[in-house]
Amino acid sequence: MKKLIKKAAIGMVAFFVVAAGGPVFAAVGDQGVDWSKYNGDYGNFGYDHDKFTIAQIGGTYGGSFVDQATYSTQVASAIAQGKRAHTYIWYQVGGSQEVAKAALDRYLPKIQTPKNSIVALDYESGASGDKQANTDAILYGMRRVKAAGYTPMYYSYKPYTLANVNYKQIIKEFPNSLWIAAYPNYEVTPVPNYSFFPSMDGISVFQFTSTYVAGGLDGNVDLTGITDKGYEGGNATKPDTDTPATDDGKDANEVTPSEIQEGMAVTIKFSATNYSTGQAIPKWVKENSYKVLQKSGNKVLLDNIMSWVAASDVQALDTGGSNSTGNTQTHIVQSGDTLSAVASKWGTNWQELARQNSLSNPNMIYTGQVIRFTGGQSGTKSRTYTVRSGDNLSSIASRLGTTVQSLVSMNGISNPNLIYAGQTLNY
Repeated sequence: MKKLIKKAAIGMVAFFVVAAGGPVFAAVGDQGVDWSKYNGDYGNFGYDHDKFTIAQIGGTYGGSFVDQATYSTQVASAIAQGKRAHTYIWYQVGGSQEVAKAALDRYLPKIQTPKNSIVALDYESGASGDKQANTDAILYGMRRVKAAGYTPMYYSYKPYTLANVNYKQIIKEFPNSLWIAAYPNYEVTPVPNYSFFPSMDGISVFQFTSTYVAGGLDGNVDLTGITDKGYEGGNATKPDTDTPATDDGKDANEVTPSEIQEGMAVTIKFSATNYSTGQAIPKWVKENSYKVLQKSGNKVLLDNIMSWVAASDVQALDTGGSNSTGNTQTHIVQSGDTLSAVASKWGTNWQELARQNSLSNPNMIYTGQVIRFTGGQSGTKSRTYTVRSGDNLSSIASRLGTTVQSLVSMNGISNPNLIYAGQTLNY
């Protein structure tokens, strides 16, 4: 989870052994991750063997709602990569069922993972001084989750839970519904250390580290098969019910190497070994997502790393903008380019490009730099005006309902007094 800095729950406990008996789930022992907005639009996995993620949809912080704009694209990204996607809600409701009701009213209708999938309530801060009221607010939420057709879970830390919640009431009503975190340290931890298992009844998912990879990522292990919920036979591309996000993910999962196009978001497969140049691909590169800037034959050029990779070594995360509300375009700066000239190409101004690309000095762009622009709806084109005899920028700006400065910026005009009849201006 990404709201608070986590404190390690350290203690020597007996080794945990998954109990025998009962139904056998394909997911027992599977590892996975959880995501919030800090993991970007498409999230990131740590290892090829990861099988699931739990993405934050948003939550309530003492009664104020904070939605996660990354939620639906993260769900689609997980499905595209053949992983099971689940949901969690930041549940800072204290002991208030009124705040809990508002949170569930807001988020349950927006869930994009399939019916029966996990919807966990993240209760790790903001508890009231009334332990029973806290427990009642949690149980209220879990009942609402179940009634909506999902698998309820409770997330927290053992010390926080023991101090603030009557957790045995939770597992009496919802057996094996706990998702509990405990870390021995903050070293990179690719596999769970059961010497530090938070010995409690009812745990189905153990979050064993917040440093699954260098730089930070939560690592989890499924102890009972609960992350199979919502997927036929645990198959990520066969959700029990479809949602727009799972449909987008399935469509992206079916994209073949020959269908990879410029503008698509992709990730490099963990099985990939070398760039097209023959150099080895570092592991950290495979943990991230990229936009395809160019395609040449069976190779694609990826942004940020500015490297060519075989199209067969990448997995599409979207189908080229279906998950975007705007039209995102990219431009690789060439020798002699100015930001104003690039802006003119897209019918915008250099100030907007500087803002979208976090450029502190718009005069300092360099050859090979990637400039992005997210405009209006896909297909929107800039409007143009042809200068007539006797026009000046002031009269044109007044006629078009814009400003001289905007016309200067959008058209790369160095001297606003020097325009000529027949000149085409973007506005």
